[in-house]
Amino acid sequence: MRAILSSLIILILCCSSPTFGEDDNKKQEIYKNLEAFSNVLSLMEQYYVDEIDTTEVINGAINGMLTSLDPHSTYMQPDDYKELQNETKGTFTGIGIEIAVRNDILTVVAPIEGTPAHTAGIMAGDQIIRIEGEPTKNMTMIDAVKKIRGRKGSSITITIHRPGVQELKDVTLERDVIPLHSVKSYELGPGIFTVRITNFQANTSNDLQKILDDIEGKKEIAGLVLDLRDNPGGLLDQAVRVSDIFLDGGVIVSTKGRDPQQDVIYTAHKNKRNYSFPIIALVNGGSASASEIVAGALQDHRRAIIMGTVTFGKGSVQTIIPMPDGAGLRLTTARYYTPSGDSIQATGIKPDVVVDFEPYIEKEQKNGELSLREKDLPNHFTNHDESEDKKKDDAKPGPENTETSEEDVAKKLQRDNQMRTALIILKSLRIAAMAKETQLPKTP
Repeated sequence: MRAILSSLIILILCCSSPTFGEDDNKKQEIYKNLEAFSNVLSLMEQYYVDEIDTTEVINGAINGMLTSLDPHSTYMQPDDYKELQNETKGTFTGIGIEIAVRNDILTVVAPIEGTPAHTAGIMAGDQIIRIEGEPTKNMTMIDAVKKIRGRKGSSITITIHRPGVQELKDVTLERDVIPLHSVKSYELGPGIFTVRITNFQANTSNDLQKILDDIEGKKEIAGLVLDLRDNPGGLLDQAVRVSDIFLDGGVIVSTKGRDPQQDVIYTAHKNKRNYSFPIIALVNGGSASASEIVAGALQDHRRAIIMGTVTFGKGSVQTIIPMPDGAGLRLTTARYYTPSGDSIQATGIKPDVVVDFEPYIEKEQKNGELSLREKDLPNHFTNHDESEDKKKDDAKPGPENTETSEEDVAKKLQRDNQMRTALIILKSLRIAAMAKETQLPKTP
C-alpha cells in the first residue's frame, strides 16, 4: 500500500505542484491535503465493512480528481491506453458510438456510420441511461466504454432517452469490428461530389487527398459537399492538414493553455493544387472537436458555406501523457480558437445557412393527390430533341463511381434534405458562374 500511495503522491505532485517561485503556503496546503487523503485511505482499510482493493480505490480517486476538472480528462489503465492507440490507427470492437458526459449524463456525441449503433438508429444527443440494466449516473466515461465494448458477436442492451420523447427505449445491439474508414466519397450530380469524413484518424488527410486526386483524374470538380455531420473529432494535426488542403494561407487554428508550450498557431501553406471549386460544409450537433476546427477555419476564411445546425461545442485540446507503468493520462491542456479568435467552447460553430434535418417519411402520394404531366397522357407527342439526347446519353459510359449508382444517390438525396439543399446551392452557383462567363448575343 505504501508503494501505491507513494506513486499516487508523485502523480498528484506532478499534476498540481506549484511552479518555482510560488510561496510555501501553497506547498504546505498541498501536503496537508495529501495527508488527509492518506488518513482517509488508512481508515477505509481498517474499518470499512468489506475488505477493499486499494489499487481500485486509488484509481477511483484519480478518476474522481480528473472528472472534477472537466468531462474529457481521464486516467487510462494500460489496457485502455493501448486500446486508444489502436483506435487512432485502425479498428476496435464495439457498437460504434462516440460518447461524452454532458450535464452529468452519458450522451451520444455521434454514431459512426455503418456500425451497429448507426444501423439501429442511435442518434447524436441520445442519452444513455442504463448499460445492461446498470444506471450510468456517476459512471465514468472510461468505465462506460469498457462496458459497451466487448467480443465481436456478443450482444449488449443499452437504455436510451431521446430528448423530446417521453419513454425510455431499450436497444439491443450486436458488437462488431468497427473499421475506421474515415473518408468516403460519391458523385451527387455532374461534377458535384460529396466527401464524408466520419472522424479524424492518422491517415485522414492522406485519404482525402487521394480521393480528390482520383476524382480530378477523371473529371473536373464543379462543387464539393464536405460532410462533417456526426463527426466526433479525433486528431488535431489531421484537422489542421484537412483544412490546409483547401486553404492557401492564414491561420487555421490556435491553441492557448496555461503552459506557454501549449500556445501554438497553426497556419495554412500555399498548395500546389489550385482548388477553386465552391464548397459547402455540412455540420450538426454531432460535429465536435476536430470537425469544428475544420468548419471554423473554412468559415472564417470564407472558403466554404457552413450549412446545417449548431455544432457540439467542444473547444478544448486534450494531451495524452504516457505514464511509467504503461497507463496514460488524457489531460485538457489548452483551448483552441478559430482564425477570427473565437472560442467555440460550449457554443459551437453557427452555420451560415441553418437547415434542420427533416426525418424522411416515405409516401406514395402527397396529400393523396396524383401528379399528372403531359408525358403521362396517352398518345402524347414525343419531343424529338429529347429522343436524340436520350440516344446520345445511352451511348455514354456509365457512372465513373461504380460503388454508388445513380439510383442509390437518388435514394440518399431523397432521404437527406440537408444534402439536397447543398446540392441545389452548388448547382445554382455553377449556373451563375456559367452565365457570367457566357455572354449571349444582344438583340438588334
